[in-house]
Amino acid sequence: MNVDKILPVNREHLLLMQVLFWLFPGIKILITGITAMKTVNDCNPERVWWLALIAVVVAVLFSLMFNNFIKRYTARILGFPERKKSLFAFFDLRGYILIIFMMGLGISLKFIPGIPAEFFAGFYPGLGTALIIAGIRYFVSWCKSL
Repeated sequence: MNVDKILPVNREHLLLMQVLFWLFPGIKILITGITAMKTVNDCNPERVWWLALIAVVVAVLFSLMFNNFIKRYTARILGFPERKKSLFAFFDLRGYILIIFMMGLGISLKFIPGIPAEFFAGFYPGLGTALIIAGIRYFVSWCKSL
């Protein structure tokens, strides 16, 4: 069975799938992080500045890491010789494995007892911001591909 026949879409729509795949979780994670930061602020307002600094560092580091994904998968999608590919072709197998691992790790963190709210208040806003930036960069790539 040819997997390209499963929900075939134009290459440009695969870039739009990347936008949604990165942007929506980024917004959700950012909101969760801001909520955690508000909780920390209510209990310990002097820590919020440090947590904001940590969030900026996390955002920069993850943005640099996601930059490689964006370049690789944008080139991959636009380099398909076929005009239409399967809706699921926006990642290769390695990409899906990596994303499943990262999502599993992120979800697992919420269920590990003893992780302080400060961790989520510093880490999640940075990660959410980096994911949103990645979504925006995919959107720019999509606009350029039209």
